[in-house]
Amino acid sequence: MAGAGPWVSLFSGGKDSSWALYRALERGLPVERLLVVHPGEDSYMYHVPATDLASLAAESIGIPLVEVDSGDLDAAGATDAGAQGDAELEPLEARLRELDDDLELSGVTAGAVESEFQTGRIERMCDRLEIDLFAPLWRRDPRTLAEEMLAAGFEIRIVQVAAAGLDESWLGRPLDADALADLETLNDEYGVHLLGEGGEFETLVTDGPHMDRPIHIDYDTEWDGTRGRLLIRDARLG
Repeated sequence: MAGAGPWVSLFSGGKDSSWALYRALERGLPVERLLVVHPGEDSYMYHVPATDLASLAAESIGIPLVEVDSGDLDAAGATDAGAQGDAELEPLEARLRELDDDLELSGVTAGAVESEFQTGRIERMCDRLEIDLFAPLWRRDPRTLAEEMLAAGFEIRIVQVAAAGLDESWLGRPLDADALADLETLNDEYGVHLLGEGGEFETLVTDGPHMDRPIHIDYDTEWDGTRGRLLIRDARLG
């Protein structure tokens, strides 16, 4: 990839952005900042739950974290999915432009797997900023990706579910080989994506080879009959 300047890893603490960061570090890319966007309750562009734990993950990883608020999308005039996606991207692009002015960035990493909606916008943003995009999960086989994450030593916990077939018992469940087998069954029955790419579930990486210390969480669960999430009471590094 062109340029020898620093990289920024778009980061939520979830499995996909964490895997993109891990692969970038494996490749020797000089990632000098992690950047998390804190969206509202619903987002077309970003991982929503537990982004406040990204600071703990960053501390364990040992890379400084930059935090961005996605802002009030209604005030930004977002009237449909495309407009909301564009509005959500604006504060991210503005912060990256500031970082580029300070650091002369070479690129960003992103954890998108199949979403043209997200990836197309990030690609166009990188073109405007004249920086590279490293997206190592893009168009990869979901089962292969999940197996690679587990083989590398990622410990992944499900923190939110919102799909047919995913009930309250999935909240807090580790995403391990048994969970993958169950997800394959749910994929056949309901079309649940193995990596939750359609928003079926969201995750938090609590440990991995790129982290010095694991994240321990204490939580309650919130379940409304069709969807639910973890309510984190306490989180700390081990």
